[in-house]
Amino acid sequence: MRYRLVIFDWDGTLMDSAARIVGCMQAASRDAGWGELSAEAVRDIIGLGLPEAIATLCPGIDPDRAELLRSRYAWHFVEGSDTPMTFFPEVERGLAELHGRPGQRLAVATGKSRRGLDRVFRESACGHWFHASRTADETRSKPHPLMLEELLAELAVPPAEAVMVGDTEYDLEMARAIGMDRVAVTWGVHAPERLAASRPAFTAQTVPELFDWLQRR
Repeated sequence: MRYRLVIFDWDGTLMDSAARIVGCMQAASRDAGWGELSAEAVRDIIGLGLPEAIATLCPGIDPDRAELLRSRYAWHFVEGSDTPMTFFPEVERGLAELHGRPGQRLAVATGKSRRGLDRVFRESACGHWFHASRTADETRSKPHPLMLEELLAELAVPPAEAVMVGDTEYDLEMARAIGMDRVAVTWGVHAPERLAASRPAFTAQTVPELFDWLQRR
């Protein structure tokens, strides 16, 4: 099977950003007066849209405090944190090689906002690798499959000719919902046994292993 379209999650799959997300969410929660959030709890919601992540982390939070927490998280993430974010080793090489393959399409499906994804595209100078992208504030948050359905429609690729690559069950379950193949990566935030429950077509233990597998397809 040749996959005409490979759709990647961003945080935890391509970019090593979990530490920054965790630290910024914990700081925002303190700023908003909600209190301490465990690192484990924050890691668990990486991949969801920000409103969905806050609702999961802070059950019963009132709308005003949720908005304050959201705004403080945005400030910490963009301006208040010096925790570095970089691509996982070998990701840039793998994406460049995959992008150069004739007829290959690449896309991003992420829990980030459009503003956040565009910012990281500019900062990492990698936006040209991707033919399309969807963010959680443009459509439904993962694990709902709408962002995948929209990407497939935009690029005119049927689900059978596409694959979703991600590090969380949210990534894999949205692909599973529409019968799309999915690949799990184990260097992100969800444990391998949790990913296995979504029955991925392949589980990559390393970045080179992932791109070698994709190149063969």
